[in-house]
Amino acid sequence: MTEELTQGVAATRPITYIQAAVITVLVVFAILAGAVAFFFGVVAGLVVFVGLLLLAGVYHVSNLFKLVRWLRTPVEQSAPLPRAFGLWDDVFAEVNHRSRTATHRQERLSAALDRFREASQAMPHGLMFLSQTNTIEWVNRQGEQQFGLDRARDQGAPVTNIVRQPDFVRYLKEGDYTEPLTFTIGRPVGRTLMVHVVPFSEDMHLLMSEDITQGQRVEAMRRDFVANVSHEMRTPLTVVSGFLETVIDGLDDLEKDDIRHYLGLAAEQAVRMQRLIQDLLTLSALETGSPVPHEEPVDVAALLEEVRQEAEVVSAGRHTIDLDCQTRAHLLGNPKELYSVFANLAINAVRYTPAGGHIRIGWRRRGAVVDYSVEDDGIGIAAEHIPRLTERFYRVDRGRSRETGGTGLGLAIVKHVLSRHQGDLLIDSEPGRGSRFTASFPARRLVE
Repeated sequence: MTEELTQGVAATRPITYIQAAVITVLVVFAILAGAVAFFFGVVAGLVVFVGLLLLAGVYHVSNLFKLVRWLRTPVEQSAPLPRAFGLWDDVFAEVNHRSRTATHRQERLSAALDRFREASQAMPHGLMFLSQTNTIEWVNRQGEQQFGLDRARDQGAPVTNIVRQPDFVRYLKEGDYTEPLTFTIGRPVGRTLMVHVVPFSEDMHLLMSEDITQGQRVEAMRRDFVANVSHEMRTPLTVVSGFLETVIDGLDDLEKDDIRHYLGLAAEQAVRMQRLIQDLLTLSALETGSPVPHEEPVDVAALLEEVRQEAEVVSAGRHTIDLDCQTRAHLLGNPKELYSVFANLAINAVRYTPAGGHIRIGWRRRGAVVDYSVEDDGIGIAAEHIPRLTERFYRVDRGRSRETGGTGLGLAIVKHVLSRHQGDLLIDSEPGRGSRFTASFPARRLVE
């Protein structure tokens, strides 16, 4: 501050002007002293000269105290600028100008810092400033969530004391940041992060983190999907190819009944592939978020009668199938998609219920919801399988599912169609006691 004061004064008053003022004062004092000495004697002149010097010193000291007191006053209290005469008035004005300039500069820097923090909080990636010793200087909200940090508690602590994942600790310790690091962190929840570290000064680093958990899951689902489709298509293709080769090689030796039998088996497998491809196309359209087709009031009672008839065809008289419609209200939705949901659940019940079993199809309103339910007394499902039933190609019993002609995509289609109609799928099952699948829709979609 002293240096700035000196520079400010020097900038406003040239050195020659100050020297001239000092010389002028001294000359005046000398003339006065000479005059006093002339009239009152040498001693009286010296007394007056010393008195004048003391008065000048008191004046300067009082102005210095004013300046110090004003500088120590907090900025927010807005103390008035001291007033003085001559050179001190210029000093006060210059100091005030510099103070205001510094205050405005600080306000601009604070505003820029606030904007940066707001922008960093809005970013989808985590940001963390680390010192040379990897202590946390600052972290945004995404970084807190991804690493399980608390900025108020963890600021100033080494990040490796909190995030103890070995690959992450080794990455920071080695200091080679040419490639990003991907690792799995288990706290607060399991997630996969990709981090980049960018040194931006001699003793500071910027750590940027991105949560790629969902991307990893999608990639795993894609690999599983390709593997499952390949597996599902391989079996019918092998059967079709084998039967056709048998017929071609033995065309002259085989009986017509044998040829008809082999071609019939090949045709069954071809139909199975067609059904699989159709389900794949349907599921792909649903998962890519294609818009819901035209919705209209659907006569659910008539639709369920068609579902019951189709289920009886698949059952071939092996089961008792009952239909109970307790409401005649129509449901706002897409008829084709709703039929897919209702038929999938009903035919699944037929496939997994032994001969002689009983299947009940119901449609009733229950308070704020309306339920389509399919209940059977079949083989049932163990509790550990229920959360995964709507996954693509997931089967509790793969062998039995293939025997009954299932593609493994039916419940996945049901889940997506219900989501498009604001519905939910509820599953209640017990091994050996049967299952109950309920598609629940909000009653506001009913049209009386």
